Amino acid sequence: MAQQQEKWDVLKILNWTKGYLAEKGVENPRLEAEWLLCEALSLDRVGLYLNFDKPLSDAELAAYKAMVVRRAKREPLQYILGTQEFMGLEFQVTPAVLIPRHDTEVLVSEAIRHAAGIKTLLDIGTGSGCVAIVLARELPETEVATVDISPEAIEVARGNAERSGSPVHFFQGSLFEPFAGRRFDMVVSNPPYIRKDELDTLQPEVRGFEPMSALDGGNDGLDFYRAIVADAPRHLNPGGWLLFEVGAGQAPDVLALLQQGGFAAETFTAPDPAGIDRVVGGRLNS
Repeated sequence: MAQQQEKWDVLKILNWTKGYLAEKGVENPRLEAEWLLCEALSLDRVGLYLNFDKPLSDAELAAYKAMVVRRAKREPLQYILGTQEFMGLEFQVTPAVLIPRHDTEVLVSEAIRHAAGIKTLLDIGTGSGCVAIVLARELPETEVATVDISPEAIEVARGNAERSGSPVHFFQGSLFEPFAGRRFDMVVSNPPYIRKDELDTLQPEVRGFEPMSALDGGNDGLDFYRAIVADAPRHLNPGGWLLFEVGAGQAPDVLALLQQGGFAAETFTAPDPAGIDRVVGGRLNS
């Protein structure tokens, strides 16, 4: 007699996946199991809860198990699903770009708060485009340009801008390289800021899958801050703003770089929800 194939319903597969992902060190394994199953079944989480006894077809089960295997290898959930929410917009993400993080919302909020009279803005290191795209949406009178050294990142960011309807100008190159002779009213950047000796201590999801070029800030984590501060006065109008996202504990060092680099007219720091100074800004001396 042929052996009857085991049937999996929604609740059964969720419970199994929770235990399996927990064994692999995944945080919030039940929640992540739900998100993966929502993707496999084209349901939202409410729909999932209303269908706990729904049996999975062979095709659904195969698609779901393939995603679970990827997550068990610690591939980020966002790369598996292909999207990440940031400030009310959904962004497509691939391994070519960093996954947008809510810490970066502080940078966007501070740019908006200091945007009075800002007609031109440059975002350095666009990645998924999340910073530039939200700023273009929130500051419709401001011309927003953005640059990234990675052509693959530019492709992802341009697609996100087209889907959001945000008018952003994209340039490929290193830092200010594409902007010879051009000046802006504000420059913002979330540059690589992880110290080289800390890269191996990052979560497996980060060190194994996210682009290292977007993480490695050099021996002390400050290489890109130095480079941007040094060149920014040639690309900012008098009184223009330079705003950075910084890593935990880096605010004093970056603030000193700004003050020593001609940005002492007005400086500030801004904390994230955990109380960590996450943004440092300075205004170019007139």
